[in-house]
Order: sequence, then structure tokens, then C-alpha cells
Amino acid sequence: MQDSTTLKSRRRADYGYFLKYRTRWSDNDQYSHINNSVYYHLFDSIVNAYLIAQCSLRPQASQSIGLVVSSHCQFFSPLSFPQVLDLALRVNKLGKSSVTYEVAVFSEDNEYPAAVGGYTHVFVDSSSRKSAEIEGQIRAGLEKLFLQDGRKKSQSKL
Repeated sequence: MQDSTTLKSRRRADYGYFLKYRTRWSDNDQYSHINNSVYYHLFDSIVNAYLIAQCSLRPQASQSIGLVVSSHCQFFSPLSFPQVLDLALRVNKLGKSSVTYEVAVFSEDNEYPAAVGGYTHVFVDSSSRKSAEIEGQIRAGLEKLFLQDGRKKSQSKL
């Protein structure tokens, strides 16, 4: 995980995939800002949207699935309904069977993120739950988002 100063200084150009999200009244908590738990819903939404649309993942038919083994989020400024958000995705680490995603949440038309977080997926066989290598279209799609400081990074083996 990156330090807070690095994450807060991220810009839209540091990410390779974007998804719009229109906040809902139910996203707000009693303090009139988006509840912390909603951010993890947003992270899950953009990661899985990318895996399905860009990596040809078919969750119900796939022999391997990604399980979340760790997650984090740092908050920099509040967001609330009725804002429209831009979710941004990048891959910070890509190993043999694991991938670490970073997601930034931007208010529409803002260059600085309101929150940055993400999680690590470990891919496993859907039946046995034993570690499975990330291969084929999934790996190719993830490699497209494998960035560090806005530059494409060479593949690492974890």
C-alpha cells in the first residue's frame, strides 16, 4: 500500500480504466456523506466490471475466481448524494496468482481523488479453492492496467 501523500497526489492520468457512478440517497450516512462501507461496494463494482468487460471473466462459468485477501481505503474529502463520481482503476502488482488493484474515487470533473483504496485478489480454482495461475485473457487484460506512477510497469512474479 502506498503512503497517504502519494495516494492523495494521484491524478486521473494515473489510471487506465474509468466507470461513472451516480450516488444514491441511500449511500449517505447520518452525517450526510457517503458511508465508508459504500466505498468498498464501489471498488468491487469497478474491478468486476473491468474483469467482465475487458478480461472476459464469466464468474458463473469460470474455473478460477478471485478472492479478496486484503483491502484498504484512505479518505481525503467527503462526497455525498447527489454527486456523480468517476471511479478509476489501475493494477499496482500482478503476480502469478494474485493481483493488487488501486481504485480512486473522484467527484465528477475534479482532478484530485476524494478517496483511494483497493484490494488484493488471489485467484483460486472455483471448486478446490487451491491457488490458480492468472492466465489468458484475464492476465492480458490486467497487464493493460499494470501501472506505477502513470507509467506501464514490467510484469513481476509473486
